[in-house]
Amino acid sequence: MSEPSSGVNQQTKLQPYLSPLTVWALSVGSAIGWGSLVVTSRTYLSQAGPLGSTLGLLVGYLMMLMVSSHYHYLGNHYPGTGGLYNYIKHVFGYDRAFLAAWFMFLTYISIFWANATSVPLFARYFLRGVFKVGYLYTIFGYEVYAGEAAVTLIVMGLVALLCAKSKLATARLMEILVLVFTVGITFCFAVAMLRRPSAGMSMAPAFLPDKGALRQVIRIAFISPWAFIGFESVSHSAEEYRFKHSNLFRILVISVTVITALYIFIVLMSVSAYPEGCSSWLDYIRRLDEFDGIAGLPAFYAANFYLGGTGVNILMLSLVALVLTSLIGMLRTVSRLCYAAAQDGILPARYTELNDKQIPVNTIVLVTLISLPIPFLGRTAIGWIVDTTTFGATILYGFASAAVYKVSGQEHDRKHRIISGICMVILVIFLVYLGFPGIFSDNTIETETYALLIAWSILGLVFFNGVIRKDHSRNFGKAIIVWIALLAFVVMLSATWAERFNESRENVIMEEIQNYVDGTADEQTLAMDEDTFFEHELSRIHDADNTSLILITSLFGLAIAVMLANYISMQRWEKKALEERDEATTVAFTDPLTGVKSKHAFLLQEKQMDADIAAHEHIRKASRMICDIFQHSPVYRTGGDEFVVIMRGRDFLIRKELVLALHDRSVEHISTGDVVISGGLSEYRPGEDKSFHPVFERADSLMYEEKKLLKGMGAVTREDAELAAKPAFRDDENADILHLKHHILIVEDERINQMM
Repeated sequence: MSEPSSGVNQQTKLQPYLSPLTVWALSVGSAIGWGSLVVTSRTYLSQAGPLGSTLGLLVGYLMMLMVSSHYHYLGNHYPGTGGLYNYIKHVFGYDRAFLAAWFMFLTYISIFWANATSVPLFARYFLRGVFKVGYLYTIFGYEVYAGEAAVTLIVMGLVALLCAKSKLATARLMEILVLVFTVGITFCFAVAMLRRPSAGMSMAPAFLPDKGALRQVIRIAFISPWAFIGFESVSHSAEEYRFKHSNLFRILVISVTVITALYIFIVLMSVSAYPEGCSSWLDYIRRLDEFDGIAGLPAFYAANFYLGGTGVNILMLSLVALVLTSLIGMLRTVSRLCYAAAQDGILPARYTELNDKQIPVNTIVLVTLISLPIPFLGRTAIGWIVDTTTFGATILYGFASAAVYKVSGQEHDRKHRIISGICMVILVIFLVYLGFPGIFSDNTIETETYALLIAWSILGLVFFNGVIRKDHSRNFGKAIIVWIALLAFVVMLSATWAERFNESRENVIMEEIQNYVDGTADEQTLAMDEDTFFEHELSRIHDADNTSLILITSLFGLAIAVMLANYISMQRWEKKALEERDEATTVAFTDPLTGVKSKHAFLLQEKQMDADIAAHEHIRKASRMICDIFQHSPVYRTGGDEFVVIMRGRDFLIRKELVLALHDRSVEHISTGDVVISGGLSEYRPGEDKSFHPVFERADSLMYEEKKLLKGMGAVTREDAELAAKPAFRDDENADILHLKHHILIVEDERINQMM
């Protein structure tokens, strides 16, 4: 199949071309990257052992099945580009959609950066550091070389060029690469499991011996979103599906299953062999820093142990495929997210343009340009950025759960309501675990990651201010929840960052004190007398506390200042909109020749007068209908269309029959267009009701239920009407007050005199 020539046009609709196989490949390829083969041993095995890691991943797998159902549910309701951004926009509005998009952008682009900067690491491990030339500087303990930065930039540029030039070639390449690493990893795992027994390698212990098994499983489950984030990114390309959206759930389930299986294969393969001198896989994992090259990568060491150079080559090819698919998948995803955001004015209109191949090439260029400084930050800083994906995944999946919970509730879809509710609760727990690690004595996330998230949240407030100021359509700035959420996030993360910062400082100081007591400190320190030394150390602790307090206060003040700027921008728009509306009204209602009121103004006035006349006639009809039914009780008109009837004598004795008669007549009038009265029946409760007001309020509440029922009702049978009438007085079976609002009716018997 050929593609048209390149060029740029203003078409703003992507064209379908993605097959189910391609979508599956994009899903799997986006979720699994460099970290699956290289970082897994440190991320999982060092925290939970093989069995704990496997069980934790299976818990995460169950969570992802629920998330898959969410994206399928929302995708079928709101098909379109932008994925979760598009869903949240329809369910919760533009402001919350911006909040979701802000963290989605950080999450997805972090994965792109992580895999792009893994290319030099690949060369360090497998190509003897061939690109390790042109030393620039050391940042956060990581040496940055011009050669490695250059090769990273070249790889990003080539991937961007591929994605911008040919979507069909990109699709075919994704399918091939995903099959390569899926087959490669599975083959190496199978060989390792078959040959392990004869090699005498033990996979014991199943859990870390110094921690509880359940705690280890939970820990892995809590960080499992890191392993899966990206599988749902195919939702951003919904306009490009060449199949029914109803098939998405099956594709996502297969993707999540494959992803989980591959992670488990890598975990088990990594503990299936260990070098001489190591007593077990646990001893090996804890001493990884002592090993260089392939020996420092447990999965590769196992492949080499069982298959020799062939195994290493298979995993090397698999790793290259993993990196490329993640780069392609994430670049496509972020570009589609930016494309959708530009359509709503978050980004300039030029990012809605497509080239002649229906590719949003401008957004691809944008993402690439933003990524250019990344190779110069050093891998350590990138590691902190990658940590944000765990936070981001939890937030995004939480948004999806909340959206499904709301929509399924509106549609009375009990199954999805329950699933989304369960998922939402779990994800809130996840977020608390990540946000307040001190509560759980777990430091899963690096301290610097919290600082990055704080900065990103404040930057989000600043960027949102720019969106509001340029929002001529007035879509944004209506929900203060965005400001509150980002501010709360800043406060929460600042508290955690300060705690972690102080803890690290205190650990250093305690170590120095221990060295002083043991006599192992440096000569200058040992020369100090005890009083001077301890006073100095105490001063350092106070300085650390003051520093963190100043930083927290400054960050909070900055966030408040940005929120105030946002509020001022929003007020300016409101004032401008009001002035424009008043000006438009004046022009529309004024005759340009004479200056008196125009014909349009006259027609509106006539319409209003007709409405008033109709309302008056309506009120009279309502009054006649009420008096006709409640013939032995006084009727009061207490407001525009509000009536009160105090039931007496015979009316009170047959009150339920009269209520049903009122309902029957209202139902009949629905089809004829005549007056319809909704009501609620309550009673005076001796000893409980101290005044008339609580009786009235109960009737008023029940009346609204009847009103809602009548609004949605057409012609019904007598049996249906009798059943439907029950909400009007179901809470008070012995009711003696009937309250009808929007034609209100209240009925009461002689016992009401007890409280007069």
